[in-house]
Amino acid sequence: MELSVVIVSYNVKHLLKNALDSLLLATEGLATEIFVVDNASKDGSASWLKTHYPQVNLIANTSNVGFSVANNQALRGAKGKYILILNPDTITPKNTIKEAVAFMEQNQDAGSLGVRMLDGNGKFLRESKRGLPTPWVSFCKLSGLYRLFPQSKVFNRYYLGWQSEFETTPVDVLTGAFLLLRKKALDQIGLFDEAFFMYGEDVDLSYRLTLAGYKNYYFPKVSITHFKGQSTKKLSYRYIRSFYGSMFIFARKYFLKF
Repeated sequence: MELSVVIVSYNVKHLLKNALDSLLLATEGLATEIFVVDNASKDGSASWLKTHYPQVNLIANTSNVGFSVANNQALRGAKGKYILILNPDTITPKNTIKEAVAFMEQNQDAGSLGVRMLDGNGKFLRESKRGLPTPWVSFCKLSGLYRLFPQSKVFNRYYLGWQSEFETTPVDVLTGAFLLLRKKALDQIGLFDEAFFMYGEDVDLSYRLTLAGYKNYYFPKVSITHFKGQSTKKLSYRYIRSFYGSMFIFARKYFLKF
């Protein structure tokens, strides 16, 4: 098996169809297995998937177990040489996955790879590449200092603002919206840390790959469209609690020893 794709879905049936249709085209010619883990959606996603995409390996949870736990449910059964963690609110162009896999083949030091992400209007999404959220980097992000100095290596390490969006380069952190992983590396470092319910798990995984001697490559030669924030509304209490809570979990795990 060349590739395993894992999609965790929650109440986004209207977007999941586009994600799966584009994914099936993008993986033609690759020996691929696809897992969709449905986190107890209330929009009929699970039954709809059984009817319309029988080739998909469906894991239907009876409660929302979070992003990390849901991914791990599928990852434990994944057989691919490479594993793609993919959001359900994405569209994957036809050449993206094959070129990304080819890059991983040519760069054996790559533990993971992310691509250039664009929103629904074609605008570059800064979270395509990120720096490690140390206490200082997190302070600059939370305080808004990075906005005042968007290209500064001191104040905008969170989004690596001085690096071109078109430059292929190792980075500290890649996003879980499109995260291509070398299974051998994942087997070495372990699965997602289930202390992270939503947000932060990709930061933690990227950092553990770095600590194990692998590189996380930002590969902007190819792209995806990411209709971000469909499962959680930005600025909602749930989003704020999950996002900032995950940053605290990461800081406590690596930087705050108490």
